[in-house]
Amino acid sequence: MDEIKLEAKLVGDIQGVFNVPSYQRGYRWGKEEVERLLNDIYGIYDDETKVARNYCLQPIVVKRNGDTYDLIDGQQRLTTIYLIYKYMSVVSNGWVVKGPKFSLQYETRSDSKEFLENIDINRREENIDFWFIANAYETISNWFNNTDGELSVIMNHMITYLTENVKIIWYEVNDSEDSIALFERLNIGKIALTSAELVKAMFLSSAGNEEMDREKQEEIALQWDNMEKELHNESLWYFLTNNSGQSYQTRIDLILDLIAKKNRTSKDKYFTFFAFDSMSKNRSLKSIWTEIMHTFLVLKDWYGNHELYHKVGYLIASKSMTLDEIFYSSQDLTKRQFLGKLDEFIKNSIKIEKNYGELSYDRPYEYAEIFKLLLLFNVESVRKNGEKTQWFPFDKFKFVDNGSVVWSLEHIHAQQSEGMKTQEEWREWLLLHLESVESIGNQDLAKKISEMLNNKKIIGGEFEAIQNEVFEALSVKGNVEYLHSISNLALLNSSNNAALSNSTFDVKRNEIIRMDKRGEFIPFCTKMVFLKYYTPSEQNQLHFWGQTDREAYVGAINEILKNYLDEEITIEKGDDE
Repeated sequence: MDEIKLEAKLVGDIQGVFNVPSYQRGYRWGKEEVERLLNDIYGIYDDETKVARNYCLQPIVVKRNGDTYDLIDGQQRLTTIYLIYKYMSVVSNGWVVKGPKFSLQYETRSDSKEFLENIDINRREENIDFWFIANAYETISNWFNNTDGELSVIMNHMITYLTENVKIIWYEVNDSEDSIALFERLNIGKIALTSAELVKAMFLSSAGNEEMDREKQEEIALQWDNMEKELHNESLWYFLTNNSGQSYQTRIDLILDLIAKKNRTSKDKYFTFFAFDSMSKNRSLKSIWTEIMHTFLVLKDWYGNHELYHKVGYLIASKSMTLDEIFYSSQDLTKRQFLGKLDEFIKNSIKIEKNYGELSYDRPYEYAEIFKLLLLFNVESVRKNGEKTQWFPFDKFKFVDNGSVVWSLEHIHAQQSEGMKTQEEWREWLLLHLESVESIGNQDLAKKISEMLNNKKIIGGEFEAIQNEVFEALSVKGNVEYLHSISNLALLNSSNNAALSNSTFDVKRNEIIRMDKRGEFIPFCTKMVFLKYYTPSEQNQLHFWGQTDREAYVGAINEILKNYLDEEITIEKGDDE
């Protein structure tokens, strides 16, 4: 196991002589990179709170070489920091700062060390290193002079931030490390050190770590790898988060970010490492590791508990709450108390100011409310069905075949045509409905459809006329006004298939059955709707979706969600013909 020294170090505390090995190119940052670093540092002051926040720069990776450090990674950043100090020292005649506390030297470019210490812009053409260093120095000078405020004040702010707020990650490897191989990994391969790697290194580092013997470190390394492996179980992963695995550099980041209380909007790449570094100042590493393991085991316990799995899973999948919010709210609660809290969260997640029966598909905000309610209906139906033998598959709901799944509200029975404009869409719609028209015994209409399909070109007006006939034949009269009501909506995988979206109930039912036979995931309640599970058998008209079906469907929603709805969903009575 490689021994390293790892710590967060204020930029103002960097000292020593840094040797840039021969295998590295010289300084090559341009105007954009230099200005970005200056803006990042100076931008840490919050005008609202009047406080400068802490800020982290990328790691500097070094290896001790006698009285100096071989600089394996971080040459560009460290050189720019050196030039910032150098500029402030020269301009203030040593009043603001005497100069950098560290120096850089080059294994094969000795003139560059001298040029850094005595920058002469007029010599920039002598070699490529001088050219980049001189340009960076000019960029720094222009930045200070073009920033609003007195130059002396700006420099005082800058030196304060570098001394008190801006840190680097000091990553010192041991003497046996292959410097060239590590350099290639960090630079040529562009595989930067991750926050999770650095947290792991805290526990495996030998420096200042007397409490962690080698046996304990090996145990932690094994447990770390096991956690990462278990989090690659897609069922567990998509229960915990809506983000794909690609959203994290390693999946254990989810656990570490949770403990560090990292906001998902944070752009600080090393926020989590610095949070753990701060913890280690006041707590033993063993207690911190115990917290990591405990947090992971709590989440696994939720995953393994049938009731917690569905309630927590719904809140995350519906985007009503984040894992962080749920986890923090569970602290110091018994399991019974936590379940009660979850029920409260769920009830609030679907609370609206009017009856769900009044909501409409064609109003965007109301669309979202209906969607959330139907997701809860699906999750709760699975939870209550089968005496804990069935589990709602959040992984299939969120992510299938290496791609995100987009779910939408679909009309159980469509009674209008939207988005169909091409010959191909018209032909597909006619083909989809031919089978259903034949199944109800309307041979005359089936013949018309077949004749139109045999035409080389379908005329739009003629298609609309026959489409209206098909809708009339396959629809229950008197239900047009309920088209956008919750009683005519279900969750389906969104597609660009306009022909299927504009299809009647019987066509969609046939397609659902085919999808089910192919093993495709269909939300539980969607499948039950199209199999007429909710409609009493004595009133079941297999090919149609009407008032009786709508009432039975909404009745099932009311029954399953009775503990969460403030009032039962009501729908207007209609007359089936």
